[in-house]
Amino acid sequence: MRKIIVGFITFLLLTLCFTALCVFLTEKTDLFNLKNFKIEATFTEENGKMTMDWTRYPYPCFYKVDVYSKTTGKVPDSPEYHQLKEEYTFKNSYDVPTTAIPTYYRITAYGIFGKLSSDDIFVSNPNYNNPIRPIPIYKYTTDNPASPIPYLVWHSIPDGVLYELELLSGPPDEENTTTLSKTNHLMSTQKVFTNGIQIDLRPYLNQPRLFWRVRALNLRKEPIGVFSTAEQIMVDSSKPIPNKPLLNNFDVMPGFKQPIYPVFHWIPMFGADRYEVELMAQPPVEENNTVATPHRAWAKTVTDSFSCYDEYPRRYAGKYYWRVRAVNLRGETIGVFSDTDTFEVENNLTRPFAAAFGDSITHGGGAVSFSPCSMQYSYTTYLDFPAINIGRSGDTSKMSLDRFDNDVLPIKPVNLMILTGSNCLRDSNFTAEMVISDLEGIYQKCISNDIRPIMLTLPPINPANIMLAFRTPTDPNWFSKMAKINAYIKTKPYYIDLEPYFYDYTHSFMEPSFANDGLHPDIMGKMIMAEVINSHKEVFKQ
Repeated sequence: MRKIIVGFITFLLLTLCFTALCVFLTEKTDLFNLKNFKIEATFTEENGKMTMDWTRYPYPCFYKVDVYSKTTGKVPDSPEYHQLKEEYTFKNSYDVPTTAIPTYYRITAYGIFGKLSSDDIFVSNPNYNNPIRPIPIYKYTTDNPASPIPYLVWHSIPDGVLYELELLSGPPDEENTTTLSKTNHLMSTQKVFTNGIQIDLRPYLNQPRLFWRVRALNLRKEPIGVFSTAEQIMVDSSKPIPNKPLLNNFDVMPGFKQPIYPVFHWIPMFGADRYEVELMAQPPVEENNTVATPHRAWAKTVTDSFSCYDEYPRRYAGKYYWRVRAVNLRGETIGVFSDTDTFEVENNLTRPFAAAFGDSITHGGGAVSFSPCSMQYSYTTYLDFPAINIGRSGDTSKMSLDRFDNDVLPIKPVNLMILTGSNCLRDSNFTAEMVISDLEGIYQKCISNDIRPIMLTLPPINPANIMLAFRTPTDPNWFSKMAKINAYIKTKPYYIDLEPYFYDYTHSFMEPSFANDGLHPDIMGKMIMAEVINSHKEVFKQ
């Protein structure tokens, strides 16, 4: 009996070895010509959720899907693509993570003994093809009609400060255009500052047909791309009107994490005068009700129509819950609270490799209308390494210094990227010496606490665009202040020089295409910041 068992095991091992050898030779000699097999991908999207499908390999395998953004090409020796995410799957389909910038997907097939495909196939996200146009997310068809006051939502356009929405009684005169329709135009508005709106269609229900389209505009109300393809809206006047704010989580960058100072945003609700946001450490007692949660940890009422900034740092590990309700001019809740959303703070915030510290340029946001929870406007999104965002909008250099002990020391990163003082450049109440003193204070606190201070030079600003965006003048001496501050920063052993990358052709101001508002770099500007940092990894303590 023992001989039979030994013989069976020996036979089994020989069979497995022979099978493995056959598989190895098949894959390494490319017996089935797999290296020439071309992967072709298609995309389908429904209610903002996109799926990518591709032709299945004619051989048992699994797939690696890499998600990339393109780099700017403005920083020498930077690679063409920056990896945002990678995942593995045995299926020939992939739930595409929502993004707010053009992204590209590389599909690679792997067998047991390594890579099968020879060509790396890069597939572009179809929502960002030329010409640039918003892509509607909600479609109202005969099978899914709209209420009389529906939400119209579309994919956001990078660097779009605002949108122009047009209602029509029929198809437009011409598609792929930047002009309003002449024959079928019903109304239009440019008072849309995020990628959605709840709109009152009741004045137009007598129209036999109703269409809508939207285009993005920059700060000067110049078109970015063209109008979206006109969509017909089928309306059912008996359908209930949405009675809660719609959370704006449609275009979220892969690996989204709230900064230490969170920001919450939603689609504006019809008839709202203000909004109340509440934050909880536990789910609300009741969903979609009208009463404030008794155990909420924090609440804030804002007149901003689509975002709310938390003034407290949320660095304690765990899951946080938040929701928002709309309030009318009479102080009454419109409908009910929104659905509850969550975000998590990881429990490994102590002694991370890197953190980013400073004002709103670090906190994130850009193009005037995008807040720091729009991670495409955060330079940490494009770094080659993870970094915790400890930025806070509105900081002066003194405010950054004052909150160092409270916000940085509990985290105590190995490396701290420091960028603060830009708000002082434009304010004549602050001198270069005051900013330098604050930066030196931050520097010394880092040294005393075994944190490597990596100081980033201040980018130039653009007073004309600052005036256009904020209606505030800029200190005429901003340039000389910046020169003194940056000269100080360059005396430190660990610094990264951002300043030279941001000038216009006159070498006098921030290049307008980098920052709509002349102060906060937009997407390309944040990419450049990260690419410059990525090219100077030698200054980081490993």
